Amino acid sequence: MDAVTSRYDGEVLDEAERSVAPWEGVDRTSLTRAVRAQAERSVAGIDDMASYLARQVSDPSHREVMGPLLDGHGASGVVVRRGAILASWGDPARAEMAFSATKSVLSLVAGVAFDDGLLRLDEPVAQSVDLPEFGTAHGRAITWRHLLDQTSQWEGELWSKPTWVDAQSTREGTESAGGAPGAGWAYNDVRVNLTALALTFLFGRALPDVLRERVMTPIAASADWSWHGYENSVIERPGSRLQVVSGGAHWGGGLWISALDLARVGRLCLNGGAWGGSQVLSCRWIEELWSPCPVKPEYGLSWWLNDGGTVWPGAPRTGRCARGNGGNHLLWVDPARDLVIVSRWGAEVQRLLAEVSSAVPLNA
Repeated sequence: MDAVTSRYDGEVLDEAERSVAPWEGVDRTSLTRAVRAQAERSVAGIDDMASYLARQVSDPSHREVMGPLLDGHGASGVVVRRGAILASWGDPARAEMAFSATKSVLSLVAGVAFDDGLLRLDEPVAQSVDLPEFGTAHGRAITWRHLLDQTSQWEGELWSKPTWVDAQSTREGTESAGGAPGAGWAYNDVRVNLTALALTFLFGRALPDVLRERVMTPIAASADWSWHGYENSVIERPGSRLQVVSGGAHWGGGLWISALDLARVGRLCLNGGAWGGSQVLSCRWIEELWSPCPVKPEYGLSWWLNDGGTVWPGAPRTGRCARGNGGNHLLWVDPARDLVIVSRWGAEVQRLLAEVSSAVPLNA
C-alpha cells in the first residue's frame, strides 16, 4: 500500500449521509493528484518532538516541556464529502498532536456548557467561576466570549507560564497594552489555558470526560484520542483532583487525535451540530463559533474564518478551519462544498486546499 491509501476510501462517517452521492461532479484525477502530492510533502524533524518543540518556542527561558509529547509520523489526512471519505493518505487512523487545533475542540466543550445553560457568552466569567484570575477589576470584566475569541487581554501567569512569553501575542500587533477586555486581540496559549481552567471549574469535571461523553461518543469517534495537560496543571476540587488540559502544545500536552476523528468533528460542525439525526451541539452554538470577532474578523470563537481570504488567500472564502503549528495541522470545513479536509504534518497546506477545492464542485 503506497502513501495514498485506499483502505478508508468510500467509508461513510455519518450514516445519515449514506444515500447521498459523494463523488457527484468531483474531478477524481485532480483530487488524486492533489492528495498524492500532499502525501509527499512531509514536515521534517517531527520524529523527535522534543527537539522540534524547542525550535518552535522563541524564548529560551521557557522552552522546558511541561506535558507529554508524541513523535510525529509523517504526512497524513483525509478528504470527506457528504459524509464519505473520497481520499486518504498516510495513516489517518493514527493519533497525532493537534497543537492549536485543540483550541477549536475546546470551543466545542464550551458549547456543551452553553447548551446546558451553564454559561452565557456575554456574561462575566466571574459570575459563574470563583478563580483569583477573575478577581481583579480587569478580570471581572472578562466574559466567556472574550476568552473564546482571544480578546480577554488578561495578563498573568498560569502553570508557571506568563502571558508575555507567548510570542504570538505581539506578532499580530492587534493587542492594546493594558486595554479593556474586547478592545484588542492576541493569539495566546496561556490565555487559552485559562479558558480550559475556567471550564474545568464550571463543569467540576475533567474536560476530556465532558468531550468524550457529550461529543466524541455521539459522533462514533474512536477510543484512540486523548487530551493532556501539564505536570503541574492539577486543581483540587471537593473529593477529587482534576487535571486541567492545555489548549495547545507549546509546552507539550494538548489534544492527540486521528485525522479520521478530526474529520468527524468537522462533519459535526458542518452539519450544524447534528449527527445521525440527533442534535449533539445546538445550531446556535455552531453559528456563534463562526461569527466574526469585532476586532479580528477572520477569527470566531476559536475557529479561523476565511471570509476575507486573509487566513488562506489561495483557498475558498467559504471555508472555516481549526489549525495548529503554522498550518501543519488543519481541519478545514467548507459548507459551500459539503467538504471536510484534514491534513497533519504536511507542508504547503494552502496548495492542498486550493487543489482539492477546485476538484470538488459547489453545492447545487
